[in-house]
Amino acid sequence: MSEFLDFLKRKCAYVAIGEFKPGKFDEAKQLFEKAVSTYTTGFKGAYLLQEPNSDKGIAVILWDSIEDMEANQNEAYQAILNEMSHLFATAPTTSFYDVCSEIPAVSATEAE
Repeated sequence: MSEFLDFLKRKCAYVAIGEFKPGKFDEAKQLFEKAVSTYTTGFKGAYLLQEPNSDKGIAVILWDSIEDMEANQNEAYQAILNEMSHLFATAPTTSFYDVCSEIPAVSATEAE
């Protein structure tokens, strides 16, 4: 029965869409990577996307559950977010999503 319940459990994604002050994306990227390095239990991966030739970006962080994400918001994480906050041109828009479909890449050797 637990295998079936595990199958029904969906990952969640935290998504933040924002724009940094001119020339501040690289600094924000370093702080994003530093914040992500503090994550442990339930963390499944993260992506930081940048619109070409701009300071606009999207952060996608994957978790086993929202509870796991909340459990990883420790003092070190909060300090990094505080350090990053002044880099934004305006406050980012944030949302949570259920991961409804996950399609892993197929390597060239698997495709043959």
